[in-house]
Amino acid sequence: IIRYPDLVIEGNKTTFLTGPSGCGKSTLLRLFNKTASPGSGRVLFYGEDIASMNTLVLRRRVLLVGQSVFLFSTSIADNFNHFFAYRGQNPPEISEMKKYLAICRADFPLESRCDTLSGGERQRVFLAVCLAMQPEVLLLDEPSSALDRNHADAVIAGIKAWAHENSVTLVVVSHDPVLTARFADCTLSLAGGNTL
Repeated sequence: IIRYPDLVIEGNKTTFLTGPSGCGKSTLLRLFNKTASPGSGRVLFYGEDIASMNTLVLRRRVLLVGQSVFLFSTSIADNFNHFFAYRGQNPPEISEMKKYLAICRADFPLESRCDTLSGGERQRVFLAVCLAMQPEVLLLDEPSSALDRNHADAVIAGIKAWAHENSVTLVVVSHDPVLTARFADCTLSLAGGNTL
């Protein structure tokens, strides 16, 4: 059983969730976008209890990017098209695809096949697709896990700058103290025993 005290995530800022493995960081992200439901207590989104909100609508506004990367074994452009088709939306223009790929330091040719990319390259492409969906809140669970130091710094810097420009709230789970120190506007540390 994981217990969380009352906490507030500030809008339009970058909050890092830190703490040892198993303390409930990833579960907290799932609670935020209704991928998991609390046994007690409430999760409020701008004052509204998310239990009463339409789940699909909420998840479009509060997008969770988990640790597992899923991409179709087709081109990068086709992946943008497929993901947006599943959402019933028109895909971004080619110029927009390139913009989001550049933000995530994944500016590969759009015809590149995703099944030939390395783990770190796939992670960056997946992040670019998710940014293109333009959520109000972006939840990132270990977004730099497959990246080296230089790429991790560049990707998080690019995503944070984009979020700031577009008034997107970022919540990032990370075990990397260097990234946290460099990019967090706010830090919530979950300690052992699941207390903040």
